[in-house]
Amino acid sequence: MGGSAGAFKLLFRVIQDFSPELNKTVIIVIHRKRNFFSGLVKLFADNSKMTLSEISDKDPIKKNYIYIAPANYHTLIEKGGYFGLDVSDPVWYSKPSIDVTFESAADVYGERCTAILLSGANEDGAGGLLKLRNSGALTIVQHPYDAEMPEMPKAAISNNAAEYILRTEEIIELLKSK
Repeated sequence: MGGSAGAFKLLFRVIQDFSPELNKTVIIVIHRKRNFFSGLVKLFADNSKMTLSEISDKDPIKKNYIYIAPANYHTLIEKGGYFGLDVSDPVWYSKPSIDVTFESAADVYGERCTAILLSGANEDGAGGLLKLRNSGALTIVQHPYDAEMPEMPKAAISNNAAEYILRTEEIIELLKSK
């Protein structure tokens, strides 16, 4: 799941609803600056039924975990089931970049992924979501009229990266049923 401005409330609600028996890995990339939302991981972890942690370099990817991409690093999915952190330049003025994570997930897991792009004020995530869709992943975009900042969802829709365009409540219901 990726988002930026306007995505926090939806992510918070979703995290509260995930079942500890989800039998999936959840990776969240949310744009944030170093030290901004410094309590974000603790706030999410305190309100989750699943184990939740911020990603560290070379962490193994485990099922029934929620991972949050750290500020000031790009998060990569590596072959062999590990995370990699990258310090290269921002993408779409963002580090972590949603595109970077989505593109690496497409390379490693392809059709086994479900990717959701939420509210945001730039086009980050749209290219990565398209790569995921082209690799057979299920791709979902928050409806632009339902997003606080519609630029990110609109970019994904305009490049045909979205298999489904859902409103906030529909995304929540879909994730509850998984």
